[in-house]
Amino acid sequence: MNAAVLARPEPHVRETGTGPGVVCLHCNASSAAQWGGLMALLAPRYRVLAPELYGAGRSPQWPLPRPRSLADEVDLIEPVLELAGPRAALVGHSYGAAVALLAAMRHRGRVRGLALYEPTLFSLLDQESPAPNAADGIRLAASVAAEAVDRGDHEEAAEHFIDYWSGAGAWQRTPESRRQPVAHSIRDVGSWAHALFTEPSTAQSFRSLDIPVLYMTGTETTASARGVARILTDALPNVRIRRFQGLGHMGPVQDPGPVNDAIERFLFDIDAG
Repeated sequence: MNAAVLARPEPHVRETGTGPGVVCLHCNASSAAQWGGLMALLAPRYRVLAPELYGAGRSPQWPLPRPRSLADEVDLIEPVLELAGPRAALVGHSYGAAVALLAAMRHRGRVRGLALYEPTLFSLLDQESPAPNAADGIRLAASVAAEAVDRGDHEEAAEHFIDYWSGAGAWQRTPESRRQPVAHSIRDVGSWAHALFTEPSTAQSFRSLDIPVLYMTGTETTASARGVARILTDALPNVRIRRFQGLGHMGPVQDPGPVNDAIERFLFDIDAG
């Protein structure tokens, strides 16, 4: 076996249950732990695997000097997709939902369905119309956060990022027990933004992804998430839209119950035929 194969990074993975494979991909500034409730809910019926993406939880840091892409994240989780079997379902939130979409595009015929909560493919907004556009808010928040990281102020970076997604003052209301891991992970904010704004996939390319997709969004979400939702729900040919009243972009973390229930029902429906 050559050195490149031996040196291939592998993600840390949480696993539970037996049955058809389900792979859950977390959002930015999070880890596989965000899926704990969903994993417990699905375990009686499914084999659930929750890998951690580059730099999250116990997974490795991105090892190369060039910026990473969403395709690199798909490369990282390839061993997990293999473990999940030939007809896995993918679940994703935010950045993780964007990775799930790209994984499904790469593995056509091997993915039986997608449950996505607000994938953040901001490149679609820039392809549709150059800035200024609906992505300007997150573009600015990520840029200011990255500048704070460069100064070594991870707390300030986390505040800009979290407040964009969850509203002004959200970072100050975050429990101390959660602040340290978020501030630690925020060092990757520039890499996240680069991957999401430079992804070359087009809206047209997703029109050929003819598998069941549950597209979830919150009524209180951001302009950037609404803009991506408008483009993707128009492009995906077999999409079911679920809007959660009163939830924002962080709905799967802040109020996971109804989101997890919707995912469970979707999986049951597609597996029942």
